[in-house]
Amino acid sequence: MAAIELRQLVKRFGGATILRDVSLSVEAGEFLTVVGPSGCGKSTLLKIIAGLEEQTSGEVLIDAQPADHLRPKARDIAMVFQSYALYPHLTVFDNLALPLRMRWLTPIERAPMIGRFVGSAARQRVAQAVHDTAAFLEISHLLDRKPGQLSGGQRQRVALGRALVRRPKAFLMDEPLSNLDARLRVSMRHELAALHRRLGATFVYVTHDQSEAMTMSDRVAVMMDGALLQVDSPQAVYDRPSHRSVAEFIGSPAINVFPAHVEHGRMRADSVLLPSHWDVADNQTVTVGIRPEGLTLKADAHGGWRGEVAHLENMGADLFVHVRTQLCDKAIVVRMPPQHGAGVKIGETVTVTRLASALTLVFDRDGQRIDPRREILSEVVNG
Repeated sequence: MAAIELRQLVKRFGGATILRDVSLSVEAGEFLTVVGPSGCGKSTLLKIIAGLEEQTSGEVLIDAQPADHLRPKARDIAMVFQSYALYPHLTVFDNLALPLRMRWLTPIERAPMIGRFVGSAARQRVAQAVHDTAAFLEISHLLDRKPGQLSGGQRQRVALGRALVRRPKAFLMDEPLSNLDARLRVSMRHELAALHRRLGATFVYVTHDQSEAMTMSDRVAVMMDGALLQVDSPQAVYDRPSHRSVAEFIGSPAINVFPAHVEHGRMRADSVLLPSHWDVADNQTVTVGIRPEGLTLKADAHGGWRGEVAHLENMGADLFVHVRTQLCDKAIVVRMPPQHGAGVKIGETVTVTRLASALTLVFDRDGQRIDPRREILSEVVNG
């Protein structure tokens, strides 16, 4: 296991700044996921940790020791790529054995003709490590096959095995599940989380898929436009996003956001009065965020936002009702059990109301979350 620390990393390509003063600490044995939209700099960050890319400024420390001067091989960190990066002409056994042969065998012992007659002890050590890793990942029956004879999930296990076989200090994973179909991605999420628990190793995982980030990680680092906006537990990122951009990126369906105006200490969104738990100056316009599960529908027109049902999504366990209102340009999404919305029809006029228990978020004009007053926050935490 290795602890990894990044200090004020900056990366520029020509006039474009890819990473903006990124500082991050990954604890030994932690599963940390860097999540963000495509092009936000997360893969570049991973390559800098691995030593495959050099930062413009800043420091990388591994186990509290500076690592910027170390070549990738000397950092003892394994990387798993999105494309698997397996050698198609080699068997699974040889794909797994290759990194060990390069490390443990001399050039003569690696020679194709005479290598088999020397270094038998080192070769046996390589073979034993490969068989142990294959048994650990349950791919022993695939050792004689070539990558073209494997399914996507099997190829992904082999790619993991090639990283695992030499027991590195940490694993860096660059969107390793992106090439798999949806069903297999769910299965591999479970397998990766279980693998992390069994190994107790340090995992730094990069993805644009919030489902992967939320279901596997000890902590989530949300990155946008080359900057880290928030690093926290998955639940904290969902419940207490530090910025409007984080709130809108994390959560499916996305959080409902709409403007509200503060007058005489009271906050109104359209004609609906909202709780006054935030210290916001009068005559200010803020952005309010409410998750779809924090809203419901009712038939009468009092105490809510009137609108027309524009779309229905029945997911089996949940029904997503999209309602067009005058509150904002986007439709408001209400999440409810299908049995509660059995009579709702497209084109029907309904009233969207906020549940009393709903978590309501308020953001200032710069997108920063405004915390509720301390006594209200205490009630939420303790109640």
